[in-house]
Amino acid sequence: MVYNDAYSDFAGRRHPGILGSKVREGWPEIADFNDNVMKVCFAGGTLAYSDQEMVLDRSGVPASAFMNLYYSPVYDEAGKPFGVVAIVVENTSKVRAERRLQGEGERLRLMFDQAPGFMAMVTGPDHVFEMANGAYMRLVGGRELLGRPIREALPEVAEQGFSDLLDEVRRSGRPHLGQGVSVMLARRPGQPPEERFVDFVYQPIVDDAGQPTGIFIQGSDVTDLKKAEIALLKETRHLEVLNRLGAELSAELDLEKVVQMTTDAGVELTGAQLGAFFYNVVNDRGESYMLYALSGVPRSAFENFPMPRNTAVFAPTFSGEGVIRSDDIMADPRYGRNDPYFGMPKGHLPVRSYLTVPVISRSGEVLGGLFFGHAQPAQFREEHERLVVGAAGQVAIAIDNARLFRAAERDLAERQRAEEALQVLNAGLEQKIASEISERMKMEEALRQSQKMEALGQLTGGVAHDFNNLLQVISGNLQLLAKDVASNERAGRRVENALAGVQRGSKLASQLLAFGRRQPLEPKVVNIGRFLTGMEELLRRTLGEDIEVETVRSGGLWNVLVDPTQIENALLNLAINARDAMEGGGKLTIEAGNAFLDDNYVRQHADVPAGQYVMLAVTDTGTGMTPEVMEQVFEPFFSTKPIGKGTGLGLSMVYGFVKQSGGHIKIYSELGQGTTVKIYFPRIQRSEDLVTDADFGPVTGGTETILVAEDDEQVRATVVELLGDLGYAVLKAKDAAGALSIIESGVPVDLLFTDVVMPGPLKSTELARHARERMPDIAVLFTSGYTENSIVHGGRLDPGVELLSKPYTREALARKIRHVLNGQQHRNRVRASFAAKPPAAPIGPRPVLPRYSVLLVEDDFLIRMSTADLLAELGHQVSEASTAEEAITMIEARSFDVVVTDLGLPGLSGGEFAQQARKLSPDVGIVFATGNDRIPDEAAVEGAVLLKKPYGSQEIAIAFEKIAVQKG
Repeated sequence: MVYNDAYSDFAGRRHPGILGSKVREGWPEIADFNDNVMKVCFAGGTLAYSDQEMVLDRSGVPASAFMNLYYSPVYDEAGKPFGVVAIVVENTSKVRAERRLQGEGERLRLMFDQAPGFMAMVTGPDHVFEMANGAYMRLVGGRELLGRPIREALPEVAEQGFSDLLDEVRRSGRPHLGQGVSVMLARRPGQPPEERFVDFVYQPIVDDAGQPTGIFIQGSDVTDLKKAEIALLKETRHLEVLNRLGAELSAELDLEKVVQMTTDAGVELTGAQLGAFFYNVVNDRGESYMLYALSGVPRSAFENFPMPRNTAVFAPTFSGEGVIRSDDIMADPRYGRNDPYFGMPKGHLPVRSYLTVPVISRSGEVLGGLFFGHAQPAQFREEHERLVVGAAGQVAIAIDNARLFRAAERDLAERQRAEEALQVLNAGLEQKIASEISERMKMEEALRQSQKMEALGQLTGGVAHDFNNLLQVISGNLQLLAKDVASNERAGRRVENALAGVQRGSKLASQLLAFGRRQPLEPKVVNIGRFLTGMEELLRRTLGEDIEVETVRSGGLWNVLVDPTQIENALLNLAINARDAMEGGGKLTIEAGNAFLDDNYVRQHADVPAGQYVMLAVTDTGTGMTPEVMEQVFEPFFSTKPIGKGTGLGLSMVYGFVKQSGGHIKIYSELGQGTTVKIYFPRIQRSEDLVTDADFGPVTGGTETILVAEDDEQVRATVVELLGDLGYAVLKAKDAAGALSIIESGVPVDLLFTDVVMPGPLKSTELARHARERMPDIAVLFTSGYTENSIVHGGRLDPGVELLSKPYTREALARKIRHVLNGQQHRNRVRASFAAKPPAAPIGPRPVLPRYSVLLVEDDFLIRMSTADLLAELGHQVSEASTAEEAITMIEARSFDVVVTDLGLPGLSGGEFAQQARKLSPDVGIVFATGNDRIPDEAAVEGAVLLKKPYGSQEIAIAFEKIAVQKG
């Protein structure tokens, strides 16, 4: 071996020992390698190795070394190889450095790929993905990213502004840091984007010139942490609300505030749009609950709707069965199955999401229910249910505590009163005895007053009976006398004056009966607001121009059950009293509104139960009253007016009528400040009755047979003469037994006219019953000046009973008799038409009538049905309506040839309807079917034909012949 200095450095400790030695001996550890080199090169070949690793002993210890080796032969002059030239370049440090770098790069790649946080690199202005680690790929749902710009690879991310952030980082060269940022990612194909929360940094990568070449994206998915944080915040807020509610409830003993605070807290906890607390107060039918607290919406949103009823949706809550939570209550099979609304009433706030929780006392009593609603479906979750259940438990405890507190207050008050009484007793027994005596005297006085009022009531009944009989005798004879002296003007005036006196006496008797609560009321369901509207003109005419009258009506007034005539008299009495108190003029205010008399009010006024009422208040600006006067205003015959100016029965009558109607009356007055009288009538859950007045038209008689049963001989004689004067055949009996004997004799009788109160074992009501059993077609009319309890119960006339109160005029008697007879005769004919329809008797040849389209308007079902059958048998096409309003709608929809209408319709009268029908259809024929002898002036319509009840096919045909003539 021959080598240069550089090789000697390479040889290490082997130099100079190997100089001049054989290659195999110089490097025995690589002898085989060198043998191959020598073989190849001496064969004329060359060899080259790059980064060849060899293990050499150059320092006494074998060590790995890397080198580049180049071998080529050396030729002699003959051209044969005689040696080998070796060029050795050691690069151990370079190779080891490269391998170290390669290992570090691999470790960095593994670290990049396995890093828990997401990482990615984007380059260029379009932010093309160069690399992305596994965490980033999992974050975006494993979509294809590398080599694609962000707007193409992650379009929803770009739309949320993140691409704009990358543009800004590239432009400015400044990093961007985001913490807890919300991003919507489409992580699953076909599924809606999912919200994730991330902490991230956009770090620009710059070249030697400081220009950004790419952006390194690094961050962490903190969704779970963020959701936990949000949940913690929500839970903290819920705990704060519940803690605050608990603290407030524990310190609050006012029931109204307790339920309001709980309802407000429930709305806050659930995110409901509205919340309500209903007390478990059930009406007689078990169908209604009471709204007590409302949150989220104004109370006016519910004031026009009835309280919820005992339906399949509400009942489980008020029976304490458990929580009801519905994502969509309108899809619940229990919803919408109850009339009249079959769901929510029109105009009701929309509710889809529905959550209710019963509030149950420690005793197990269901106190009420918490109700929450939202217009959107699926708004309430299980956590809301748990929260509201907790709130319901707290409010149940608070209500129990409030009730216990009230009970304790009452007990303490009672104990305090007892202790005070004991102290008073100990302080002075004489004073206590005097107080007890005084209290007993007051109680005895109150008892005497009550007994006096009761005795006076009984007295008024008896007095009224005898007095009205006397008045009836006087009135009847005066009316008969009036015909005899018709030619004597002076005598006629005296008779008129005497009849006026009878009327004043009748009014006095009526007032006595009203005070004694003995008057027979005919109550109807009335809307006070509409009643006031009808009274305004009468009040202004009665009070005069010096009195300013103002009426105030609240919206949504409830209905009441009262006698319209008596409430009109009561209001007139109050208005006249107010006018008299405002000498020289003043202002009268009449106000009507809904009212609720609660337990506190009832405790102070023992004569009235708690509940819903309609209040009618009459307020004047007059002189007012002293407390002493106010204590006596309701007593009969008490008056502050001068002698001759009043009977002292006006307010007594009002008081008796209100009490008889189940109401309550209260007076507020102060001397010099005026007076307010408030009347409360109980609310009734029924629709308004439409009352019509049948007393019009001329006075007519008849030829029917009337049986008069009257024990007073003079009254009986007068009535018999009056009826005979009207053309009737009259039979008479002095008592019920005598009248029954006449009926049982078989003598035909069309009407039984009987006094209510008569001596003998057989009562008038039993007489009427026996008479109807023997003569089903007989009509019955009662008369009395004092009805006791035979046909009047609870102060109200029994259904179906006809009564003519004494004293009555000849005109009133004639109209009432004719009205009762006509009604009975028509009912008899209707009943007969149902039993059998015999063939019509031949009535002679009649012209063939056209077949008309007929609109029949009649509110009585039986009369309407039978009349429709008769019209159909005559060949006419019939449409039916029960009210004028319904008929007008039908006329607007189609045309009719003829309208057949009753005059006494509910609501719009038959006359008014006919006039409107003629305006809508000028050619329509009008037929009035009525029991009157003529068409009243107020119902006059050109060409109208009268069809008098009772009628049959022949009478209808004659009326339609007249219509046919008109139509030509």
